[in-house]
Amino acid sequence: MLSCGRGECQLSLEEVSRRIVTAETDAGLQKGSTKLIAVSKVQPLNRVEAVLEAGHRIFGENRVQEASGKWPQFKAKYPDTELHLLGPLQSNKVRQAVELFDVIHTLDRLKLAKSFARLAQEIGEIPEMFIQINTGCEPQKSGILPSDADAFVSECFKLNLPIIGLMCIPPVNEEASLHFALLKKIAERNGLPSLSMGMSNDYEKAIAFGATHVRVGSAIFGERTREQV
Repeated sequence: MLSCGRGECQLSLEEVSRRIVTAETDAGLQKGSTKLIAVSKVQPLNRVEAVLEAGHRIFGENRVQEASGKWPQFKAKYPDTELHLLGPLQSNKVRQAVELFDVIHTLDRLKLAKSFARLAQEIGEIPEMFIQINTGCEPQKSGILPSDADAFVSECFKLNLPIIGLMCIPPVNEEASLHFALLKKIAERNGLPSLSMGMSNDYEKAIAFGATHVRVGSAIFGERTREQV
């Protein structure tokens, strides 16, 4: 799908939602166990609003600057919207991210954790967070290495951060299920209930491994064409 009017978006959203329910049933999970995050990064405003008009309220963005340019207006019009930060976060944008996002999925280093902790002491409340785990140990990718995950989780707990789970982005050339299984194992031994894993091409697999949040963009909005960039 290369266009996304209100009707097209609604049909795509309904199909993804239906597949999520089927995957939950197949995995023996309760219906509604998995949150669908509609990834609206670099999508035209009309596509995003089409999904909002279709009734969806959970969205994900990769960049603070892009999100700040469109979501304050959308949130004013659709106040029950929940916005998730899915991309890397610079330490100098922590305050802006806290003001804009409801959940942060990319806590990936101690310096950032300490910045959140200082801000939490200052303002009293910060968003819930996922720790990003670099399950493929890819040098170009953000995230805590699996071997360092337990120690990092412990440090975050000492800082009283509201850590609810772990997030991963599997390598594109490897079987995603292996990475989903690894993330689940790390989360379980650290007592973390939530797993942010699975995207448009593998969210059903992720649900089979207990994903509580799946991040789906193109399957809902359609691919962007060169003319729209």
